[in-house]
Amino acid sequence: MNKLPPKRKKATISASGDGTTPDNLAQEENPATATITVTAVEVSELTEQEQSDRLHLERKVERAFFEAGKALAELRDRRLYRSTHKTFEEYCKDRFGYSRRQPYFLMEAAVIFQNLEQKCDRNDHILPTNEWQIRPLSKLDPNIQPEAWEQAVESANGKVPSHRIVKDAVQRIMERTKVPNTYQLGEVCQILAKDNPELRGKGGCWGIVSQVNDFSCIVRMWDGEYTVGLQHLKSFNYLPAECEQMQSLSDRISRVYSSGLEESVQKFLETLGKLNRAYLTDLEEKVLRVLESESEAGKMLF
Repeated sequence: MNKLPPKRKKATISASGDGTTPDNLAQEENPATATITVTAVEVSELTEQEQSDRLHLERKVERAFFEAGKALAELRDRRLYRSTHKTFEEYCKDRFGYSRRQPYFLMEAAVIFQNLEQKCDRNDHILPTNEWQIRPLSKLDPNIQPEAWEQAVESANGKVPSHRIVKDAVQRIMERTKVPNTYQLGEVCQILAKDNPELRGKGGCWGIVSQVNDFSCIVRMWDGEYTVGLQHLKSFNYLPAECEQMQSLSDRISRVYSSGLEESVQKFLETLGKLNRAYLTDLEEKVLRVLESESEAGKMLF
């Protein structure tokens, strides 16, 4: 015959030595009315030296992308990569894992940061902390960039603004200050690269305006056509006759370049593409004529 399990004894609670139940027992059993005691921990204030150290270190973190951009520009300008890599882009990819455009974004951001640091109200001490925040400012003239940044800071309630807030501020300024494109078809302009990755190797080169847009021009250069923003163009202010001479020269250079001659010839054509004068020297004219004749002879053979 199976035995029944023993009955459990009811638990009793005794809050005092004499076995009496305190009057506030029901109140203590209710979690909603329980009292929690928190021990206060005293936090010491930063000393004046610690406050100074903190600010100094924070500035280092905030300026990290600026220092990177400056360092990249020096590596590129001094060609310190040449012992291991043929191009700056390959070096940045292997050494830092950058995409093709990333080093140029950082270098451009360093220029913008320095401009803001010099021209913005230094009492605010609100400066960018990364490249992405200020990338939209690259669309504006350097003299207008500080105004757009200060508007973005104001929109962010005095804090470092996000990329979207800066972009909105830039857009408002562009709409407010929209000026008709004053360039004309056939005008000869100089390219101002300003660390624009799309114009790499074209800084100082000349081109002829072949199409006029609202904020850009299509410019024909010695090796093709490029869409160039107005901030990257500077007119040579040539007379109409000089523009015609450059147009003729552009046509001659393009014909030779498209013939597929060797690299040394392309280097010579690139040199002609960087002229800041509306004529060729006697030597340049002779060399170009020889190249033109070789180009025509090559076409006849094939």
